[in-house]
Amino acid sequence: MNVFVAEFIGTAILVLLGNGVVANVVLNKSKGNNSGWIVITTAWGLAVMTGAYCVGWISGAHLNPALTIGFAVAGLFPANLVLGYVVAQILGAMFGQIFVYLTYKRHYDETTDTGAILGSFSTGPAIRDLKWNFVTEAIGTFMLVFGLLAIGHVNNQAFTATLPNGDMVRGFTGILGPLLAGFYVWSLGLSLGGPTGYAINPARDLGPRIMHAILPIANKGDSDWSYAWVPIAGPIVGGIIGAITFAALFN
Repeated sequence: MNVFVAEFIGTAILVLLGNGVVANVVLNKSKGNNSGWIVITTAWGLAVMTGAYCVGWISGAHLNPALTIGFAVAGLFPANLVLGYVVAQILGAMFGQIFVYLTYKRHYDETTDTGAILGSFSTGPAIRDLKWNFVTEAIGTFMLVFGLLAIGHVNNQAFTATLPNGDMVRGFTGILGPLLAGFYVWSLGLSLGGPTGYAINPARDLGPRIMHAILPIANKGDSDWSYAWVPIAGPIVGGIIGAITFAALFN
């Protein structure tokens, strides 16, 4: 399978399972309505694990532009693959969100809270202060990238995949890689997710936000494009710093 197709599929699975749980918790008359933050963070960790197991052995399962860009800037990933990976990740996130909408179509029809509807697509801050929201996303993604690289260090478990052209890339593959990545993302959500909903992934936020603007959702409100730059820029900056810091310390 082409590595870009793999990133598309893996990110679609990530968003379907990840935003699927948010829809389950926040939309009216769902079986999981009001089941809370523990349910959301647990399912997002499992979503990362599942997406990584499905395609990690093909593409390294970045599933996140912040990882791809950060790895490339730190010299840990081929720069010529960055654009293809990022485009595939955003398109995959859009595709996965379509199936969240189809799964919960009747519940969207029953929900009038525009904030809850948007929350099942993209992230938003608990306290809106864009500079501090940016800092939160940058710190969260710094920890995501630094921690995943540390967990995947050769002295622990080498998470690498061989591309068709013979290049070795950092990613999440093998038996333990996706499992540990999922547990780590669960930890990040529990610890650092409160202020902004921990996007820590530009594709995870941008792709579904685009679909929120496009899909004919009953009772939907504004897509909050004035906030949209935060879960894009914050994770990219944090991801770059995290990868550079790790490379400087351990490579």
